[in-house]
Amino acid sequence: MSKTLVSIVMGSDSDLEIMREAGKALDEFGIGYEIDVTSAHRSPDRTADFARKAAGRGIQVIIAGAGGAAHLAGVIAAHTTLPVIGVPIPSTSLNGMDSLLATVQMPAGIPVATVAIGKPGATNAGILAAQMIALGDASMGKKLDAHKEKLARGVEEKSRKLREK
Repeated sequence: MSKTLVSIVMGSDSDLEIMREAGKALDEFGIGYEIDVTSAHRSPDRTADFARKAAGRGIQVIIAGAGGAAHLAGVIAAHTTLPVIGVPIPSTSLNGMDSLLATVQMPAGIPVATVAIGKPGATNAGILAAQMIALGDASMGKKLDAHKEKLARGVEEKSRKLREK
């Protein structure tokens, strides 16, 4: 696999099924990533240490998924200047709305890019990370162009099939 550029972290291993979707998106673009568990609440020192050292390890983007109070992305963003993408996890009876609001409502000065709740958000987080990396990598930009063309072809194919019925 290629050099590790993205770190995918989650607050609990129960979030893995959702966060794997970010990894699948990164795989599509050939972007190396690592995946781990760290908690803003249960392991705050470990989380802060991870965030502080990520850039020095060559990480360019961090994707953080968390449910409930969902402080993980914000705590990480407080300890790094790397871009952080938050994925709200639907882990409570509120179906992720609590996680969405906790992730998106960051105070001025500590930005967290926030995507949709659950698997679609994790997929988009992987694609958004690729777009961020493409700012300094023209070949990644070409892969993203090809991805957009593939999406457009898929719509055309679905339209054709519908019209044939």
